[in-house]
Amino acid sequence: MDRFLSNSVNNIDAKGRVSVPAAFRQILAQRGFKELYAMQSLGTPAIDVGGMDLLQRYEQRLEAEDPFSEAYADMSLFTYGDGAFLKFDQEGRITVSDFVRTHTGITDKVTFVGRNTFFQLWEPSQFEAHRAEARARLLAMRGASASKGVQE
Repeated sequence: MDRFLSNSVNNIDAKGRVSVPAAFRQILAQRGFKELYAMQSLGTPAIDVGGMDLLQRYEQRLEAEDPFSEAYADMSLFTYGDGAFLKFDQEGRITVSDFVRTHTGITDKVTFVGRNTFFQLWEPSQFEAHRAEARARLLAMRGASASKGVQE
C-alpha cells in the first residue's frame, strides 16, 4: 500500500500531540519522509499534510507563473505563508499547533483523512459535515448522468 487511504479519529494528549495512524506512518516511512509539510487547505477547514513532494508540487506550479504576477504572489502566499513544517516525533506523533487549530477548529480530537498522495487533518464534526456534502454532490452528479443517459 502506497496511498493514504481511509480515515480515523485520534485523541490529542495533554501535551498537544496526536498519533498519526499506523497505516499513514507506514507510508511516511516507506517514502522516507523525516519531516512533514503542512498547509492550510484552500476552501476547506482542513490541513493538507505530506512530505516534501507536496511542497515541491506547489513549487513546480509556481515556476510556471510570472514571478511579478498577482497569481504568483497569491500562490506564493498560499504555499509559504499558509504552510508550515510539522514536528513528527519518533513515536509517530505530531504536535497540533495553533497553525493547525486556528484553521480547523480542532480542540481535543483529530480526524485523519487519506487523500491518496497526502492526508488531511480535520476537526471531526467538520469532517462529517463536509463528507455528507461531498456525498450529496456526488449523488446529484450520478443522478444528472443517469438522466442525461436516458435523454440521449
